[in-house]
Formats: sequence, structure tokens, C-alpha cells
Amino acid sequence: MSLPEALDPASEATTDRLTAIYIAVLAVLIAVTSVGGDNATKDMIRSSIQAANTYSFYQAKSIRQTTVRAVADDFETRLADPGLSNAVRQQLQTKLASYRSTADRYESEPATGEGKKELLSKARDLEAQRDLSLKRDPYFDTGGALLQIAIVLASASLIVAGPILLWVSVILGGLGAFLSLNGFLLLVDIPFLG
Repeated sequence: MSLPEALDPASEATTDRLTAIYIAVLAVLIAVTSVGGDNATKDMIRSSIQAANTYSFYQAKSIRQTTVRAVADDFETRLADPGLSNAVRQQLQTKLASYRSTADRYESEPATGEGKKELLSKARDLEAQRDLSLKRDPYFDTGGALLQIAIVLASASLIVAGPILLWVSVILGGLGAFLSLNGFLLLVDIPFLG
């Protein structure tokens, strides 16, 4: 085959080479899509576990806070007894103040981020991250499937020399590439996928 024939866009050899390059590009897109889908799945699992742990910590703080408040309420009741000695009264008042302070600290502890208010906010943020990853995953799955089908059709077009198969492959490949990109960027919300 001469150079002019090899460069002729209408020649079968040129079409086969371009189809092979197209298949290689689709394979790269599948690899990138697979990594994106795997990362979305890992992020979803990680965020779910962290949210569950944070809610458990929140519940533990609530139980401790309730217990400390119950003890403080008991001390207040005991302080109402007029027969208490001043020494016992002073001890109960000191302990009461300490328990009330601890109960308040359990409610909000900005310095450590471990108050109930901060834990609840953190758990909700983790749920939002999980939901975002959950929303991305179907785009990667569908995009990857369409890219694989596009490779099969492009390969088949080489064997049967069918331009129709190649055009269907290009359409599916473009749609698969768009869905994969949408998995990363969430440009468009497709109701039956997201």
C-alpha cells in the first residue's frame, strides 16, 4: 500500500486504524470510569461507617448527659432538706455545679468537636458525603457498561466491515463518556440514574 492510499480517509486501512485508536480511547475511558466508580463506592462505605460511629458517639454523650443531669437533680432535691449540715450542703453544691457544668459541656464542646451539637453536625455532613457518592455511583456503572458495549460494537465493525455498527458504537461511546464525566462532576441530574 502506498502512502497516499494509507492517508486516504476513504481507504479501508485508514478506517481500521482510526477504529483501533477509537477502541483504545474507549478502553482508557473504561479504566478511568472504573477508578471513579470504585472511589465512589469506597467513599460511600467510609462515610456510612463514619456517620454511624459519630451517631453512636452522639448517643453515648446523650446517655451520659442524661445520667449526669439525673444525679444533679437528685442533689438539688437533697439540698432542699433543711436538716443538712453546712459541710454536707457545701459538698452537694460543689458537686451539683460540677455535674451541671459537665452536662452543659456534653451539649456543646467546640474546642474538641465532641459535644452533641458538633457530633450531630459532623454526622449529617458525613451523611451528605455518603449521599453524594451514592448519587455518583450509577453514572459510573452505566457509563462503564455503555463504553464496554461501544468497544464490542467497534470491534465487530472491524470484522464485518459494517459502518452502522461503528456509528452505533460512537453514539454509545459518547453517551458512556458523558455519563462517566457526569459521575465525576454531576453536571446533569438524570432521574432514573441518580
